Amino acid sequence: MSQKVAVIVPAFNEEKAIERVVSQINACSDADFFLQPIVVNDCSTDSTAAIIEKLNCVAINLPVNLGIGGAVQTGFKYALDNDFDFAIQVDGDGQHPPTEIIKLLNAQRQSNADVVIGSRFIDGKGFQSSAARRAGINYFNALNKILTGVTINDSTSGFRLINKKTLAIVYEYYPDDYPEPEAIVLYAKNKLKIIETSVQMLERQGGESSIGFFASIYYMWKVTLGIIFTFIRVKKN
Repeated sequence: MSQKVAVIVPAFNEEKAIERVVSQINACSDADFFLQPIVVNDCSTDSTAAIIEKLNCVAINLPVNLGIGGAVQTGFKYALDNDFDFAIQVDGDGQHPPTEIIKLLNAQRQSNADVVIGSRFIDGKGFQSSAARRAGINYFNALNKILTGVTINDSTSGFRLINKKTLAIVYEYYPDDYPEPEAIVLYAKNKLKIIETSVQMLERQGGESSIGFFASIYYMWKVTLGIIFTFIRVKKN
């Protein structure tokens, strides 16, 4: 019997890319894994809602904008409530090629990890982001290492897999605005096994980044506080 994989796609104004992303996810199901696209429309103001209603996916339309953390947690809750074996987060802008999903699944199968993070930096292939963003990512990698002792090369990667054990944890609490670096602290303090596996990513295929040049300093400061707050908030198991 194939295992059920909920592919969570948070989407805010992704009308240009979302149809292609969902179609590619559906094409990746095989005898071992059934992939179910679950698109969480975070109160988009473009035609995202109308598009996903016509696609072969579970369409969840939020009545208010919750931000990336709230949208992803909504998908995680759906996955646990509907007895999926794994959940995988995939960006709605096309940066995470669904054909790379099998790498996360194979890495989990080989390691029995609770969390598998797709890293673009292990092999240095595919889109590597800008130098400025790489510097920011390295900063978050170092901060997470100091707080948790866990070495992660791509701590801002949203391309990641979690198992049922992890779903039960994020069902109750998941960071809000920029959750990826903060979630590593959450996972580490719950003594989950976290690994990385090499993936290739693309430049975004539509939409606009939520982090512009002038917002970068604010972003760094806010995420730093978020990581520290999560470290303090979450009791060590």
